[in-house]
Amino acid sequence: MKTLLNLTLMLSAFAATPALAQPSSVAESRIVVRTADLDLSQSAGQRVLDRRIAIAVVEACGTTSNIDPAGKNEIRRCRAETSAQVAANRDRLVELASTGEDIVLAAR
Repeated sequence: MKTLLNLTLMLSAFAATPALAQPSSVAESRIVVRTADLDLSQSAGQRVLDRRIAIAVVEACGTTSNIDPAGKNEIRRCRAETSAQVAANRDRLVELASTGEDIVLAAR
């Protein structure tokens, strides 16, 4: 399973736009975890975010049969790597929410 996985944390209800088609031997999977309805300055909101991220990681990495040990190992590796990639974004979102300042996604 040679898949580059990106979980994109979004602070708004914007729909994900398709990436430009580029020739690549590595497939890319993007899953959007919505956070607009969460109060990330509170621990309850952070727990909900963590559950959403965990579900997205499982969805992104997929599953395999219990009789496929190599596949199970690949899934475990994928989940660990993907969770590590997302951790910095998650922490940044919580930090921004904890400051109490408005988060500006775009200004004109």
